[in-house]
Amino acid sequence: MVQAPLKKTNVKDLAQLAMQQIQQLGCEYGEIRLCTYRRQSLWAQDLSLKRLSDNESSGFGVRVLWRGSWGFAASHRKTPAEIERVVQLAVEIAKGSHLSQREPVRLVPVPTYQDRYETPIEQNPFNIPLTDKTELLLDVSSKLLAYKDVIKKSYSYLGFTQEDKLFASTEGSIIEQRIYRSGGGMGCTAVANGDAQGRKYERSPLNKGYEHIQPELFYANLDRIAEEAIEKVHAPEVPNGKATLVLKPSHLWLPIHESVGHPTELDRVYGYEANFAGTSFATTEKLNNFQYAAPCVNFKADRTQPGGRSTLGYDDEGVKAEDWYVVKDGILVDYLTDRETAYRLGRDSSNGCAYADNWASVPMVRIPNLGLEAGKEGGDRTATLEEMIADTKDGYLVDGDDTFSIDQQRRNFQFGGDAVWRIKDGKLAGMVKNLTYQSMTTDFWNSVTAIGTAAEREQRGTSMCGKGEPMQVAQMTHACPPIQVQNITIGR
Repeated sequence: MVQAPLKKTNVKDLAQLAMQQIQQLGCEYGEIRLCTYRRQSLWAQDLSLKRLSDNESSGFGVRVLWRGSWGFAASHRKTPAEIERVVQLAVEIAKGSHLSQREPVRLVPVPTYQDRYETPIEQNPFNIPLTDKTELLLDVSSKLLAYKDVIKKSYSYLGFTQEDKLFASTEGSIIEQRIYRSGGGMGCTAVANGDAQGRKYERSPLNKGYEHIQPELFYANLDRIAEEAIEKVHAPEVPNGKATLVLKPSHLWLPIHESVGHPTELDRVYGYEANFAGTSFATTEKLNNFQYAAPCVNFKADRTQPGGRSTLGYDDEGVKAEDWYVVKDGILVDYLTDRETAYRLGRDSSNGCAYADNWASVPMVRIPNLGLEAGKEGGDRTATLEEMIADTKDGYLVDGDDTFSIDQQRRNFQFGGDAVWRIKDGKLAGMVKNLTYQSMTTDFWNSVTAIGTAAEREQRGTSMCGKGEPMQVAQMTHACPPIQVQNITIGR
């Protein structure tokens, strides 16, 4: 007898099954995320392709709230029987957690949604032949390596992601999302006089299709980064002291991320998250009365920003994407919240910062797109990059990110740049190397003396933000213009 083929179960049916069982088991709340992630990565080094991976991961995670305690369980098998087993396991874990509960978890309400969101793209990156991508990387890397016999190492890379997620909750939401992400870059190392110095170019990671890569820009910047690497390896060391800094968006995104993004994650503020990178100095008694930055400084979170690496329709608790100020006119006015921390703060809604990097990960508060707004048109502290340089008598122009460190409360930090030029009497006076600068978070942001214009604001960010134990990796954009800051400690 020929056996009939197994009927494929619809993911919405699986989600509905999970919701029914969660309610039958007496939970006050429950949710499921059924996810498939595809990630493609290519890395060329010198004259060969060192890494090529194209992986797919699929599964689901169930989170329940039983008598005010969380339980979470996950599986890679998307079958009705496995749904029932994992829901039961999540409830048992919640009951175990309840034994050590200090106070019950409470959640702010959220509207019910039945919706679908998809990243708008022009070219699906997974439809571009691997041969085209590989040829681009090898050609770029080989051209860098052959440059003037001083470039001894080169690399180039591309990375693409497609996330398919279905979220359902016992509150009635059913949300489907498809998120595309693309990024790439190249770099090289010059060796001379017993020293080695690198320089890089990046297509900053964004939620776009292959159209974001623009191979012609790799070639347009190739000679420049090779020549700057060579100039850098022959450049003098930076002296120790105090100086004015002009920071380009390619560098500034990282100080924003570390000294504004992470300190305003409300789970970090409350101490829920401390194992990885510590807690925060920006505690809640400071809300609405703390001078975080100069009055000209405004930081805005925006999960709706076109192309932003953290842009989506809804977070992983079914909260609709929105935008809001975190720092307004220099004052700390809000945090990054999920439904649990928003309730503790006394808010009536979450601003949608819950994110899990995998179907087997628990959602946690993550930095959204968090950007520095451009200077106000006609404002006394608004200036173009050219005007900032002209206004600097003795200082440095910093381009690109490099090393950094910051303490466990996000107060004291140091950052380095990929390329640094001396500014003397309002003009660029050649490159220097090995510059780092040190400051305290609020001292630094209160030292801003000029902010760039909207025309110079760029979308920069990361695809490798780590948080949690075990660590989860998230991505976000920190759009910003250039700024000028004065009286900053610098050194090697």
